[in-house]
Amino acid sequence: MTITLNNEPYMTQAQTIAALAHELDAAAPGRLVFEHNGAAVPPSQWEHTRLANGDRIEALKISAGG
Repeated sequence: MTITLNNEPYMTQAQTIAALAHELDAAAPGRLVFEHNGAAVPPSQWEHTRLANGDRIEALKISAGG
């Protein structure tokens, strides 16, 4: 399916946010934040949030620093 990931078309086989996180090699819940069609998805819901063709996903990496 094709989703929009960070404003770019992205082809994926992932069916859930959790699978997408694994695909992106960023499965550490404390270091990544997902937004699914404009709504924040907490790590506890990654396994339950299903992806569909055309979904808009924002994936933001959290980094410490000053």
